[in-house]
Amino acid sequence: MSEVVTCPSGLSGRVRGMKVREERILADRKLAKDGVQLDQLLAACWESTLDVGPYAFAPEAVAWNGVLLGDRFFVLLAIRTQTYGPEYSFSTTCQSVACRARIDWELDLTKLPIKALDEVHRAAFVGGNRFATALPDAGKRLRFKLLLGEDERKLTHLQRTAPDRALSAVLAHRVLDVDGVEARDKRAFLDDLTMQDASFLLGEFARVDCGVETNIDIECPTCGHVQEIELPFDKGFFLPTKRRPSSSSPA
Repeated sequence: MSEVVTCPSGLSGRVRGMKVREERILADRKLAKDGVQLDQLLAACWESTLDVGPYAFAPEAVAWNGVLLGDRFFVLLAIRTQTYGPEYSFSTTCQSVACRARIDWELDLTKLPIKALDEVHRAAFVGGNRFATALPDAGKRLRFKLLLGEDERKLTHLQRTAPDRALSAVLAHRVLDVDGVEARDKRAFLDDLTMQDASFLLGEFARVDCGVETNIDIECPTCGHVQEIELPFDKGFFLPTKRRPSSSSPA
């Protein structure tokens, strides 16, 4: 069974659910270490391309390392939905210090909000993937890019090797250049940003990015505390060990 999906950028094609043979991709430690696990899963379950959207590759040869992160995650959700259905169950812990109860939660993956790549941002992406903004505190203009699959692989490696510099890695990887700052000095300049400018820049990234909204609100059934979490996304997302009814779900 398969379905036609249209990604946030306009890339469109037919996607199928996982087969038993795809388990080998998820279990392959070398693929995981090399950062190509998701590329292989996407390639295996993407049956055909109907519209390449903003990309320059041929319809019969989708280059997943050159696809926007928002599109990649959208297709991964479609694969998961085709494989197991739209319901996704997971567990987390209540963030209230006075509670800390286990929360079993279930949601419908097809109901997550989708942000499309609008025409202005699509044109900027096709025209070189350069987006301009000005930092309010530092008063400098800079250019940044939308992230692709190849960037995700590099960032994952950087954040794994230096988890205490996750923000620094993201800023340095997305910012292309800064007015008046030599390329060799870019990292030092970004490390010296005020948190106000860093927060502004993250907001600019979010403003132009496309994709699936993965921050969700859940309510603790024990104490009623409402907390925002990011949708859990790991190996268990594709290979759930069992189906578990939730004690609570979004309204």
